Amino acid sequence: MPLTLLAVRCLSDNYAYLIHNPATGATGVVDVPEAAPVIDAMTAKGWALSDIFLTHHHYDHVDGVAELRAATGAAVWGARADAHRLPPLDHALAEGDSISFGSEHGTVLDVSGHTVGHIAFHFPDSQLAFTADSLMALGCGRLFEGTPDQMWTSLCKLAALPDDTRICSGHDYLAANAAFAESVDRDNPALAARVAGLDKLRAQSAPMAIATMAEEKATNPFLRASDPSMKSSLGMDRATDAETFAELRARKDRF
Repeated sequence: MPLTLLAVRCLSDNYAYLIHNPATGATGVVDVPEAAPVIDAMTAKGWALSDIFLTHHHYDHVDGVAELRAATGAAVWGARADAHRLPPLDHALAEGDSISFGSEHGTVLDVSGHTVGHIAFHFPDSQLAFTADSLMALGCGRLFEGTPDQMWTSLCKLAALPDDTRICSGHDYLAANAAFAESVDRDNPALAARVAGLDKLRAQSAPMAIATMAEEKATNPFLRASDPSMKSSLGMDRATDAETFAELRARKDRF
């Protein structure tokens, strides 16, 4: 039985993600920008929190952990490489580690770039990946600590996940990301169709930070750095994929 997913809007544009295992009753949350909305969502569902999964140390992903942990006693999972700047961890993780969550198993991926030590969580049976500020809907995170080569390696790692994987990212930056994508990928019909549907998604109050990997590979300019048409649109026909990604990220920083 797949995990039940509930996106919880936090702060101004963040998402926390509640995951519930119907077979066992286990409930986890991926990142905790603030505690109150997560507690309210769990209370409404009648769920009891067992696990807190952290992707990276930025305050808008961990500020609610202490309050939520005190209220629930949930175990905290996070990157061993980031442990010195995360809330205290019960389980320190590295790439390739397996997570047992209820009756389901997840795997950990190192997706450094936005920060060094950023991890993602993949639950293959439920076709879910929690990528936070590495791969985002129609975008990727700013490189605060890592290099373009690191981030491109991380994005390639994520792009290798099955196409039907739902990518759950950390922020609703979709409007700005869509505007940038259109500026560098004007002749992409898949992108045009996706952008045309954004208003309908907002009207339905759908989470704006979730998309399938197939959608992202077809429309996210940062995942298309290896595509000859993207290189051509940037005037970088002879550039490496990593060089093309670096140029895209630099242009987005100035956009």
